[in-house]
Amino acid sequence: MDTDNNPFIFETPLIEGVISRRRNRFIMEVEVDGVVIDCHCPTTGRIGDIVFRDIPCLLSKSNNLSRKTLYTVEAISVDLPSDANKSWIGINQNAANRYVEHFIKSGQLSNMVRNGGAIQREQKIGNSTLDFLVGNTYIEVKTPLTRLQIEVKEHIETKKGSSFTSFERFVKHVGELAHSLNANDKAILLVCFIYDSPKYIGSTQGKHSSYIRNSVQLSINQGVEVWQVNFEITPTGVNLVRYFETTQDMLGG
Repeated sequence: MDTDNNPFIFETPLIEGVISRRRNRFIMEVEVDGVVIDCHCPTTGRIGDIVFRDIPCLLSKSNNLSRKTLYTVEAISVDLPSDANKSWIGINQNAANRYVEHFIKSGQLSNMVRNGGAIQREQKIGNSTLDFLVGNTYIEVKTPLTRLQIEVKEHIETKKGSSFTSFERFVKHVGELAHSLNANDKAILLVCFIYDSPKYIGSTQGKHSSYIRNSVQLSINQGVEVWQVNFEITPTGVNLVRYFETTQDMLGG
C-alpha cells in the first residue's frame, strides 16, 4: 500500500562518490572530488552480481575520528556517474532497522502493526533475539541484497556468483520465529528493501522446494506473517514508498 510519509532525515546529507573497486568484503575504494578513499562496506556478502567499477554511491561520514574508515557506503546506483537524477539502492542492512523503527514509531506502518510508540528493540524470545517487539508482536527485519530485483543496465559489468541460498535461510528464520512464539504472540518477518523492489517471494524451484513450502505453511499456521516494505534513499533521508503483506504469496496463494 502507498502512503504519505514523514521521512527519516539524516543529520548530515550524504556525499556522492564513485566506487572504483571493492577491495574485499569490508572495504570499497571510492573517488570523491578526485581523491580515492577507503570506505566501509556495511554488508559483507554479495550485492547482486555487480562488479564494483565506476559505480556511483552515497556516503555517510562518521563523527568518530578514530575509525580507520571514516566513510560508510550507504547506497549504490546502476545509473551512469554522469546522470543528474540517479535512483539509489540502499545497502546498509544495519541502518534498515533504524529506518523501520522510525516509520513504526511514527505510525506509518499502522496497517501492519499498531501502537508503534511502544516499540522495543532487540527482544529475547526462546533462543533468538528478534529486532523489535510492539505490544505482543515480534518483528524480525531481513534486507536481501544477494539478488537485486532491478534491471541491470548495459553499462554495468556483472559476474555470476555462487548459487542463491538466501531464500532457504529466510525460510529457516521463519521457522525459528514460529517455534519461539507463545500462545498469544504474533510474529512478522519484514522483508525490507531500500529501493522500490517488486514483490519478493523468493524461489520455490529446486531440490528443497517442497520443504520450503511445507515450512512456510507450518510457520504461518503458528502465527507468522510475512510483509514487505520498500524505502527510497536520497542524499537527505529515507522515504517510505509502500508496504504490503506477502504471507499468501509465500504460499503460492
